Parts: sequence; C-alpha cells; structure tokens
Amino acid sequence: MRKIDTRDFRRATRSTSRQINRQILLNLVREHQPISRADLARRMTLGRGVVTTLVNELLEEGVLYEGALVELPRGRRPKMLHVETRDRLVVAIDLRFSRTDVLLADLGGKQIALERFATRFGPEELLDELAVRVRRLLRTHAARGRCQGIGMVIPGMVDRASGRVLNAPQLGWRDVQVRAGLAARTGLAVHVENAPAACALAHIWLSERANGIRDFVYLSVSDGVGTGVVVNGEVVRGHAHTAGEFGHIPIRAEGPICLCGSQGCLEAYTSNLATVARYLGHELSPAIARELLQQSGVTVDDVVRRAGEGDERARAAVADTGRYLGIGVSMIVQALNPAQIVVGGEITGAWDLVEPAIRAEVARRALTPRAAETPVIPEPAGHMPRLRGAIALVAAPVYAAPQVG
Repeated sequence: MRKIDTRDFRRATRSTSRQINRQILLNLVREHQPISRADLARRMTLGRGVVTTLVNELLEEGVLYEGALVELPRGRRPKMLHVETRDRLVVAIDLRFSRTDVLLADLGGKQIALERFATRFGPEELLDELAVRVRRLLRTHAARGRCQGIGMVIPGMVDRASGRVLNAPQLGWRDVQVRAGLAARTGLAVHVENAPAACALAHIWLSERANGIRDFVYLSVSDGVGTGVVVNGEVVRGHAHTAGEFGHIPIRAEGPICLCGSQGCLEAYTSNLATVARYLGHELSPAIARELLQQSGVTVDDVVRRAGEGDERARAAVADTGRYLGIGVSMIVQALNPAQIVVGGEITGAWDLVEPAIRAEVARRALTPRAAETPVIPEPAGHMPRLRGAIALVAAPVYAAPQVG
C-alpha cells in the first residue's frame, strides 16, 4: 500500500476519482491535526464548499470529529478537526520465539491492555490460545469501542495474499496457514505480515520521526534479524515474498549454525539469542538456543541492563553485537543506498555501546564518503516497534492511497 505524500500530491479532477481527494484530506488531518476547514482548503487548493462536503461525509462516517473552537484575530471561530481513533480498536499480536504479546490499542496506537505468554509452537494450539485471549480482551474492554481487526507479525516469510507463513525457522513452521484459522476463531479480519516489514510500515504510518523520508531500511533486531525495505514510500516484498532477509546472508563461511540451518548468517551473530549466548559464553546453535533461553533465565533485557550498570562481560557482548550489526548495515548500504537506516529492538537500549561499533564498521567498508555518512538511528527503547507494526497492518489501509487505473 502506498502512502500519500502530503507535501507533493496531485488532487483529483473530474477525470479521476473523488476518493483521492477524500484520502488526501484525511491524511492532511492526520498529519496536521487539529486543523481547520479553511486550512485544509488552502493546502488542497480546493474551494471551501468542496472541502466542507468531504469533511461532512467523513464526520458522518465517524472517521473525523470536531474539537474545540479556536480564537482567531478576525472572522468566525473555526471548529478544529481530528481523526477519530479513540473508539476504533485494534488487536496487535507479536509472535516471536521467546514470547507472544497481545495488545489492545486504539487505531492511533494508544495502548489499552497488554498480555504476554510463552509462545506455543504448535500452530493449532497457538491459535486456540490467541483466540481465547483476543475474545477476553474485547469483552473486558467492550465499552471502549469496536474492533477494526487483528494485526499479527511473524518472525518469518509470509505470503500476505493468502495469510500463509512460508518459512519461520524460529518457530519451526513451513507452509502454515494462520490467518484463516484466527479469523474463523474470532470472527475478525486478520492481517499477517513479516515482522520487519510491519515495523517499516509502522515507521511510515505511526512514527513522528519519519520526516517524509520515503527510501529507508528498517533493521529489526529481535529473536531473529531481518529488514523492511521501503522504496518510494512502499515496502518491497519481492517476487516470492522473501525480500529483506539480510539476516540470513552469511557474513562468515565458518560460523555458528543459524536457526535457519545455514552457517554464519548475520542473524547467528546479532539476534537477541546470539547476544545472550555470547554473554553466557556459548556459541549460538539450534541445539542450545532454546535451552539457553529457557534454562538460564537471562534475557537480552538483562544483558542490556547489566551493560548499562558497567558489567564488563555484558558490555563486551553488546559491543560485539554492534560490530556484527555494522557488517550487516554495511551490506545494506552497499546494496540499497537508503536515505536512512532505522534500528529497532531491545539492543537499542545499549545504543551508546552499539552505535560506535556500527559506525566504525560502516566507515571501514563504505565505498564513498556519502555512503559512510548514511544516517543510522535507533527506534526509542521501549517503543514496541513490532506491536506498532501489527497496529499499522490494520491502520494503514484506512489512510493508504487508493488504487487508480
């Protein structure tokens, strides 16, 4: 889906659908709220009457609402317009190896309730558990509004058209249908997406820090590692839905075995599992990864916290993760030359240790000075980018540019 660029758009005419003007207006309200009808007319270079008609339609549909009157130096006091998100709910699900999070939020991303449980690796068992929790959350918070759908992010490759998980090495899933099963159990529309791609969507639609950048890469560092690649405001998914799998590009031929089965993958050096394993003095491999997580009781949050407290072993583990991430970031810079790389995940809580290591590797490997200067910025720690990505799966189609032609 394509985002409307409110700084560079072409409004509809008699030869194009008026739906385009509705979407432009809706996005202008979303990005500049509170905003008056007069300001909308100026920004769209449309007559006040046309804007009033469009606004009234959106008010009647409950998409917009009118806020307070504001004082102006002269003329009538306008009622300011806002996008209505408060009574439109979303269930966001973040499925990962270490845990599963279920969040109830409004369409704007405001958290209402959060539940967390140990991931069930059997697909049917997991869907049964999710359905119970989703129904309970919605029943408990029924007075807050109506649910618009479920967004679910998966640590693996997803066919969005069918809702089928093609390959999720962390979960041990291949060719697993999850969308239809969850929709049947809940009666709600379900959107399923690869986690890094969803994080990229959230950065487009829900982030205040996107700053109009339309060519960037979102590097998700979690139990797995992957990227959401955005070109001209759209997420690139590839011919067979496997674009952005930089985490499974080998960076060393004789390296640890990755959960995907290959050897020396970037993920095997930089995932949360890898950081914890390194801290505990182990090499990541499928044989010990789950046992480390389940038996040690140490999480990546613990390692990050201990690094911040001065634990030298934790600091070394985190810095090594940053160095290996720098190799991955260099590959992204060489291959895609993005305007910006955004890093999301728990590791950003130790950004003071991670960033210098990333920058050093990028500077050492860059082919041009400008490439070496590619901005690499962290998603704020605690920002829950994967859950925000799940919200964006439901929210983005509301604002996306309509298909024309």
